Formats: sequence, C-alpha cells, structure tokens
Amino acid sequence: MDAYSEDLRTKIVEAVGRGMPKTQAARTFGVSRSSVKRYVGTATKGEPLAPKRHPGSRPKLDERARRLLEADVECRPAASLKERCLFVRRVAGVSVSESTLSRLLRRLGFTQKNGAWQRASATSS
Repeated sequence: MDAYSEDLRTKIVEAVGRGMPKTQAARTFGVSRSSVKRYVGTATKGEPLAPKRHPGSRPKLDERARRLLEADVECRPAASLKERCLFVRRVAGVSVSESTLSRLLRRLGFTQKNGAWQRASATSS
C-alpha cells in the first residue's frame, strides 16, 4: 500500500485542529484513527508530514560501477549477461546475478534487441 499524500495528511491535521474529533476525521478521510493520531502528533512536534522513505536494501552497484557497466554496454553491446556479470565482478568486486544485472540495465535505459543491448531511444526511429 502506498503512503498517504502530504496534502491529505495536512487536511487531516487541519480538520482536527478546527475541532473535529479524531474518530470522525478518520471516517471522513478514510484512514485509520491511529494514522490520524500519528499525523496530529507529528504536526504538534513541528516535524514534517511528508511520508518517510521505506528502508529497502542498498544497491549492490555504486555509481562508479554503474558508469563502468554503461561504458561496457556501449563498447560491447553483444556481450551476454554472464559475461557482464564477470565484468562487474572483475572491475567492481561485486557479484550480481544475471537477472539483477538485466533489471539494472533496463533501469539505466537499455533494451535488448537481437541479442545486443542498446539505449532505448536508439531503438525507436
């Protein structure tokens, strides 16, 4: 479930500030009463109402390794994912799976066509 927007949180806090009971605010805005209490408490402390980032795992490849990988794809577009995994292990010292590497390449804007990786913008002409 996605976090509630900062705008909705602000409206909830303002409604409670105008005297609306927390239970009624929860029903009106379609959130739980505990969320209303949490937002009001956060606003009372003077903290921002923006949703906090979820703590996911850190990326395996740092920015340097990503740049090296991009350069490798530009130089050797037909290299297999297995070869790229070996390349990443050799230059960055990080072992990643082929599926992880494939997802990363897609996030970086590459697509695979006829066995060769290329920038997505280069494929549409």
